[in-house]
Amino acid sequence: MQLVTFIPSRSSLARPGVRVGASTALGGKIIDVPAALEWAGSSAKAPDMLSLIEHWDELKPHLENASSAFREGKLPIACVCPEPAATILAPLPKPVSARDGYAFRQHVESARRGRGLPMIPEFDNFPVFYFTNHLAITGPGEVTVQKLARERLDFELEVAIVIGKTGRNISASRADEHIFGYCIMNDWSARALQTEEMKLNLGPAKGKDFATSIGPVLVTRDELAPRAVPGAHGERHDLRMKALVNGKQVSDGNLKDMNWTFAQIIERASYGVTLYPGELIGSGTVGTGCFMELNGSKITDNQWLKPGDKVVLEVEGLGRLENTIAAAPGDL
Repeated sequence: MQLVTFIPSRSSLARPGVRVGASTALGGKIIDVPAALEWAGSSAKAPDMLSLIEHWDELKPHLENASSAFREGKLPIACVCPEPAATILAPLPKPVSARDGYAFRQHVESARRGRGLPMIPEFDNFPVFYFTNHLAITGPGEVTVQKLARERLDFELEVAIVIGKTGRNISASRADEHIFGYCIMNDWSARALQTEEMKLNLGPAKGKDFATSIGPVLVTRDELAPRAVPGAHGERHDLRMKALVNGKQVSDGNLKDMNWTFAQIIERASYGVTLYPGELIGSGTVGTGCFMELNGSKITDNQWLKPGDKVVLEVEGLGRLENTIAAAPGDL
């Protein structure tokens, strides 16, 4: 099932405000989840995406019934919003936390080579990640960036998972069971700030904390099962990944090329730590998936993002995330 968070136009639904919706094979229509659950007689409520994730096992059958009723023309019109009449937000606007991994060897090797550095052997020892700002999540649309962050501003083509089941010390062999769903992720990066602060050996902070874009949909794990590639260390998915800047394709990769699986990242992240529903974990950048790597490999010539640039990330099965860079008002 494909899930969204949206704001309907005033005329499209009787219930205004931010809503959670389902949009699986519905011909450009969004089922208003709270309204559909009320129609289905569910006692459980889902006022937002986090609540829906937390109560998914109970609510999923009701939503499947609502989808069937829509296809049969039996779902009340008040439960449906035409997608053109909706503003699509990040599917999970405020994750419980946000981590980002470093799972693609090609990206790490290319980025280091571009800086004149050898491949770091510790990459093969464990899947590393860092925490980013889970309160600076955006969806499709404009991304406003301050002046200092626009110096060597970069995109990063990634996929993220959302945790759906609480767990601690989760082994990789069962970690995929804790994944609720997948979405496209753009880990915006202010390379000038990042380069300076990482000299202090504490990882990226201001170079990353201003915005992370996800969406437009959150796709449940079961829907991607036909593209899953089982392995000894968890699933990979055969999903082509592309990035376009101002209509020109600059990146091309595949999610199955992760050298560390999401299951292995979950195992590492949950060691001595409880993971909860609604936590977001990024894959890290796919090979060719950012200008830092492309510039270093001489595929692009010192190209960076600037106000007005449109960045589109496409991942098979997960949709198309479109963002435009804008200068912050009253820029500093």
